[in-house]
Amino acid sequence: MISQQAYRPVSYASGKGYPEWPRGMAPMGTMQPQPMTGFPPQVSSGSPMTPTGTVVQVQTPQYEQSYIENILRLNLGKTGTFYMTYENNREWNAKIFKGILEAAGRDHIIISDPATGKRTILLMLNLDYATFDEPLLYQYPGVIGNPGASPVR
Repeated sequence: MISQQAYRPVSYASGKGYPEWPRGMAPMGTMQPQPMTGFPPQVSSGSPMTPTGTVVQVQTPQYEQSYIENILRLNLGKTGTFYMTYENNREWNAKIFKGILEAAGRDHIIISDPATGKRTILLMLNLDYATFDEPLLYQYPGVIGNPGASPVR
Protein backbone atom coordinates (compact mmCIF):
# COMPACT_ATOMS: atom_id res chain seq x y z
CA MET A 1 0.00 0.00 0.00
CA ILE A 2 1.35 3.40 -1.01
CA SER A 3 0.88 6.12 1.51
CA GLN A 4 -0.35 9.42 0.18
CA GLN A 5 1.47 12.34 1.63
CA ALA A 6 -0.02 15.78 1.47
CA TYR A 7 1.66 18.24 -0.90
CA ARG A 8 3.67 20.80 1.00
CA PRO A 9 4.99 23.80 -0.97
CA VAL A 10 8.53 24.78 -0.17
CA SER A 11 9.34 28.42 0.31
CA TYR A 12 12.78 29.73 -0.45
CA ALA A 13 14.20 33.06 0.60
CA SER A 14 13.82 35.50 -2.28
CA GLY A 15 17.07 37.43 -2.67
CA LYS A 16 15.26 40.21 -4.52
CA GLY A 17 16.72 38.94 -7.76
CA TYR A 18 20.14 37.94 -6.36
CA PRO A 19 21.30 34.78 -4.65
CA GLU A 20 21.51 35.16 -0.92
CA TRP A 21 24.82 34.72 0.82
CA PRO A 22 25.18 34.11 4.49
CA ARG A 23 24.87 37.41 6.36
CA GLY A 24 27.99 39.50 6.10
CA MET A 25 29.73 37.13 3.71
CA ALA A 26 30.24 37.37 -0.02
CA PRO A 27 32.49 35.41 -2.37
CA MET A 28 36.11 36.58 -2.34
CA GLY A 29 36.76 39.65 -4.46
CA THR A 30 33.11 40.56 -4.99
CA MET A 31 30.93 43.24 -3.57
CA GLN A 32 27.77 42.54 -1.63
CA PRO A 33 24.92 42.63 -4.19
CA GLN A 34 22.47 45.50 -3.96
CA PRO A 35 18.77 44.68 -4.11
CA MET A 36 17.00 45.58 -7.36
CA THR A 37 14.58 48.46 -7.23
CA GLY A 38 11.94 49.02 -9.87
CA PHE A 39 12.25 47.62 -13.36
CA PRO A 40 15.40 47.10 -15.43
CA PRO A 41 16.13 49.83 -17.99
CA GLN A 42 14.65 49.58 -21.46
CA VAL A 43 17.33 48.39 -23.85
CA SER A 44 16.91 48.68 -27.58
CA SER A 45 18.48 45.92 -29.60
CA GLY A 46 22.22 46.33 -29.86
CA SER A 47 22.52 49.14 -27.28
CA PRO A 48 25.62 48.72 -25.11
CA MET A 49 25.42 48.69 -21.31
CA THR A 50 28.05 49.78 -18.82
CA PRO A 51 29.11 47.40 -16.00
CA THR A 52 26.81 49.32 -13.64
CA GLY A 53 23.81 48.56 -15.87
CA THR A 54 23.43 51.99 -17.47
CA VAL A 55 22.23 51.84 -21.07
CA VAL A 56 24.38 53.87 -23.45
CA GLN A 57 22.19 55.54 -26.06
CA VAL A 58 23.85 55.38 -29.46
CA GLN A 59 22.44 57.46 -32.28
CA THR A 60 22.43 55.21 -35.32
CA PRO A 61 22.47 56.98 -38.66
CA GLN A 62 19.19 56.75 -40.54
CA TYR A 63 19.61 55.86 -44.19
CA GLU A 64 16.93 55.83 -46.80
CA GLN A 65 16.86 52.40 -48.37
CA SER A 66 17.84 51.95 -51.99
CA TYR A 67 14.48 51.38 -53.62
CA ILE A 68 13.66 52.55 -57.13
CA GLU A 69 11.24 55.22 -55.87
CA ASN A 70 13.97 56.73 -53.68
CA ILE A 71 16.41 56.81 -56.59
CA LEU A 72 13.78 58.46 -58.77
CA ARG A 73 13.00 61.02 -56.03
CA LEU A 74 16.67 62.06 -56.02
CA ASN A 75 16.32 62.85 -59.73
CA LEU A 76 13.08 64.85 -59.91
CA GLY A 77 13.05 67.35 -62.76
CA LYS A 78 15.17 65.23 -65.08
CA THR A 79 13.89 63.91 -68.39
CA GLY A 80 13.63 60.15 -68.56
CA THR A 81 12.34 57.40 -70.79
CA PHE A 82 10.21 54.81 -69.00
CA TYR A 83 9.74 51.37 -70.52
CA MET A 84 6.51 49.74 -69.38
CA THR A 85 4.98 46.30 -69.98
CA TYR A 86 1.24 45.61 -69.77
CA GLU A 87 0.44 41.90 -69.70
CA ASN A 88 -2.68 40.59 -71.44
CA ASN A 89 -3.30 43.87 -73.25
CA ARG A 90 -4.66 43.33 -76.78
CA GLU A 91 -3.86 46.84 -78.04
CA TRP A 92 -0.27 47.03 -76.86
CA ASN A 93 1.84 44.84 -74.64
CA ALA A 94 4.68 47.31 -74.13
CA LYS A 95 4.75 51.08 -74.23
CA ILE A 96 7.45 53.73 -73.89
CA PHE A 97 6.80 57.01 -72.07
CA LYS A 98 9.15 59.98 -72.17
CA GLY A 99 8.82 62.99 -69.92
CA ILE A 100 10.05 65.09 -67.03
CA LEU A 101 10.04 63.18 -63.77
CA GLU A 102 7.76 65.10 -61.41
CA ALA A 103 7.10 62.63 -58.57
CA ALA A 104 7.77 59.06 -57.52
CA GLY A 105 5.96 57.10 -54.87
CA ARG A 106 6.02 53.54 -53.67
CA ASP A 107 3.65 52.43 -56.43
CA HIS A 108 3.64 55.22 -59.02
CA ILE A 109 5.64 57.66 -61.13
CA ILE A 110 4.32 60.99 -62.39
CA ILE A 111 5.85 62.45 -65.54
CA SER A 112 4.93 65.44 -67.66
CA ASP A 113 5.32 66.12 -71.37
CA PRO A 114 7.42 69.28 -71.73
CA ALA A 115 5.71 70.24 -75.00
CA THR A 116 2.09 69.96 -73.83
CA GLY A 117 2.36 69.95 -70.02
CA LYS A 118 0.18 66.83 -69.98
CA ARG A 119 0.87 64.69 -66.90
CA THR A 120 0.84 60.90 -66.85
CA ILE A 121 0.74 58.59 -63.84
CA LEU A 122 2.61 55.34 -64.42
CA LEU A 123 2.34 52.34 -62.12
CA MET A 124 5.60 50.93 -60.75
CA LEU A 125 4.07 47.50 -61.24
CA ASN A 126 4.45 47.93 -64.99
CA LEU A 127 7.90 49.54 -65.00
CA ASP A 128 10.59 47.44 -66.68
CA TYR A 129 13.36 50.04 -66.61
CA ALA A 130 14.08 53.72 -67.14
CA THR A 131 16.83 55.59 -68.96
CA PHE A 132 18.07 59.14 -68.58
CA ASP A 133 20.28 61.15 -70.94
CA GLU A 134 22.06 62.94 -68.10
CA PRO A 135 23.93 61.84 -64.98
CA LEU A 136 21.75 60.59 -62.12
CA LEU A 137 22.05 61.38 -58.47
CA TYR A 138 22.30 58.17 -56.50
CA GLN A 139 22.96 57.55 -52.83
CA TYR A 140 23.37 54.01 -51.62
CA PRO A 141 22.47 53.64 -47.94
CA GLY A 142 25.15 52.92 -45.39
CA VAL A 143 28.17 53.28 -47.66
CA ILE A 144 31.05 54.89 -45.78
CA GLY A 145 32.56 57.79 -47.68
CA ASN A 146 29.33 58.58 -49.50
CA PRO A 147 28.06 61.58 -47.49
CA GLY A 148 25.80 62.93 -50.20
CA ALA A 149 24.29 61.92 -53.46
CA SER A 150 26.84 61.26 -56.16
CA PRO A 151 26.30 61.38 -59.90
CA VAL A 152 26.12 58.09 -61.75
CA ARG A 153 27.39 58.17 -65.31
